[in-house]
Amino acid sequence: MDRRKSLKALMVGTVSAGALLEACKTSDKKGAEAKAAADLSAGNLDRMKEEVAHYKQITANKFFTEHEMATITILGDIIIPRDEISGSASDAKVPDFIEFIVKEKEEHQVPMRGGLRWLDLQCLNRYEKTFRECSQQQQIAMVDEIAYPEKAKPELKAGVAFFSLMRNLTASGFYTSEIGVKDIGYMGNKPNQWNGVPDDVLKQYNLAYTEKELKECISFTA
Repeated sequence: MDRRKSLKALMVGTVSAGALLEACKTSDKKGAEAKAAADLSAGNLDRMKEEVAHYKQITANKFFTEHEMATITILGDIIIPRDEISGSASDAKVPDFIEFIVKEKEEHQVPMRGGLRWLDLQCLNRYEKTFRECSQQQQIAMVDEIAYPEKAKPELKAGVAFFSLMRNLTASGFYTSEIGVKDIGYMGNKPNQWNGVPDDVLKQYNLAYTEKELKECISFTA
């Protein structure tokens, strides 16, 4: 399970036009900043009223039980553990992402809940404990049997399908988080810094910058 083979685009929130206009008013600046922060926290920036209502509806109730969320957290950190480069899946709040996505995309609900139940039953039969209660060694041994589709036994087909979905959701959640974006070294859109036409190219065409151009236009340093 190579944790850095998945690359997802960064989703960047921007401040709403209304918040920016309010922030321009000195007397209302603190109020505008507070409103923008509240909107960002609530996921309201740059969204239509219908979208805001849908977001609130999706996040109003929990889908996974406490036990299921604990199992998802363990699995996520097995798939993307903390290392010297970045934090783990749980550090990036991947379990919360999965909770949201499963409520948003209901087609994932049965495969995820069924898969978590399948995993617990397998561990109960083998170790007389649920997956979350197993030792780390036992958890890794169980995961190793369903993490590689081409090597998995035919009777573990259901577990392979579940783990593939879990892995995809984990990677999606991690690499669209702040931690995941830093993990892959994505810098985002940055302005170009142009230092002018290289000297060898200028010489090739028998051209040169004037002193005025060098002074006023070519102001960046390498």
